[in-house]
Amino acid sequence: MHVKTDVFCSAGLTLPDKAGRQINIGGWSGDSTYGVRLYTPDGSPGVAGKNDWQENAAVLKLQQGRWYPSAMIMSNGSILVVGGEVGSNGAPVPTLEILPFTGTSPLHMDWLERTDPNNLYPFLCVLPGGGIFVAYYNEARILDENTFDTVKTLPNIPGAVNDPMGGRTYPLEGTAVLLPQHAPYSDPLGILICGGSTNGVANALDNCVSIYPETAEPVWAIERMPSPRVMTCIAPLPDGTYMIMNGAHHGVAGFGLGTGPNLNALLYDPRKPITARITVMANTTVARMYHSEAITLLDGRVLVSGSDPEDDVNPQEYRVETFTPPYLKTGKPRPTFTITNTDWVYGQQVSFTLGAAAQNGGISVSLLGSVSSTHGNSMGARTLFPAVSCTGTSCTVTSPPGKYIAPPGWYQLYVLDGGIPAVGVFVRIGGDPAALGNWPQGSGFTTPGV
Repeated sequence: MHVKTDVFCSAGLTLPDKAGRQINIGGWSGDSTYGVRLYTPDGSPGVAGKNDWQENAAVLKLQQGRWYPSAMIMSNGSILVVGGEVGSNGAPVPTLEILPFTGTSPLHMDWLERTDPNNLYPFLCVLPGGGIFVAYYNEARILDENTFDTVKTLPNIPGAVNDPMGGRTYPLEGTAVLLPQHAPYSDPLGILICGGSTNGVANALDNCVSIYPETAEPVWAIERMPSPRVMTCIAPLPDGTYMIMNGAHHGVAGFGLGTGPNLNALLYDPRKPITARITVMANTTVARMYHSEAITLLDGRVLVSGSDPEDDVNPQEYRVETFTPPYLKTGKPRPTFTITNTDWVYGQQVSFTLGAAAQNGGISVSLLGSVSSTHGNSMGARTLFPAVSCTGTSCTVTSPPGKYIAPPGWYQLYVLDGGIPAVGVFVRIGGDPAALGNWPQGSGFTTPGV
């Protein structure tokens, strides 16, 4: 595959258009920091795709160049791009902008300027109440989705017990995920952040923190991990648990800046009490440090890849591993299902058929947001458990009720029998309200339509 400008340290998303195009935003230096690139998946199991990346700066580019930005699909289907720097280790770009271009110049955010350089790849999500949650360095706030003014400043994020200024975003890199939302979605949404590091001595953090930002008086809860971890990766799993993987015991993110690979995988189960949620899993023998990732596959395993520490100790890693979570090690039969409708509107009742009646317990359904993951930031990650009912092998699942629970986009749909997931399929929820399927118009781009 080919790109025209350097994608190193860019942002990415799966678009809500009907083709599920991948968008790549920003880059390493110079012209590449303005880059906006699109790719239309066209392969199938056993058949290689033929499409390539599309890019033409004369038609489409950012207003401001960005290295290490974050991106998010907003509730209206537009793309929010936040933060970054002017190329590698350059001056801050303390602004946010919208794609497609709205006619508005990038908006300056004082909190991004004030916390540079420890706020890169900030964590973003749409909240059920309509605001936008953002966490950066050791701070967090809620923004108005229309004006992007701050509507609520949250308590500072706890760091280490001996350093309250420990940070969670690049280069003090931890990672964040959203805790599960269950129908009827009346409980507040929780945010989980694990790992990170400290300035100066670069002691990695040995804890996870969580908060429910829309509650009346939100506070951070802190939980110890078995060991310190920086450059953390977290993969949401179909049963509502999370795999915590990869990273180093000491240092910060960057070439040659981390030491002591953390080889241990952890399982985080939010159904358990707040201080008893972490279980030690298996160890790998492969160092997964800077530029490593972990994402959940449709078959329920976790794909673990990458590592480019440039430390003269651990190699640049071309091997790929899979981690098999506990639900695939029980010996119980996996369910199967068929579904014909994979393009859902909000609140819709959608039918599917089980391959056999439930054998392990009750039937449940989960939805995992399609992610584009880099530097531990899984952009688009979300975990939902919609309502489902079955009579024999005939089942009905109710699509999430609106754009603040499930922002428009593609989700991995899993059917679980007693917590054991079937092989999932992709479904689209909420359509393409920003008409991204018709964007961009110009030479070098093909569009799937709306």
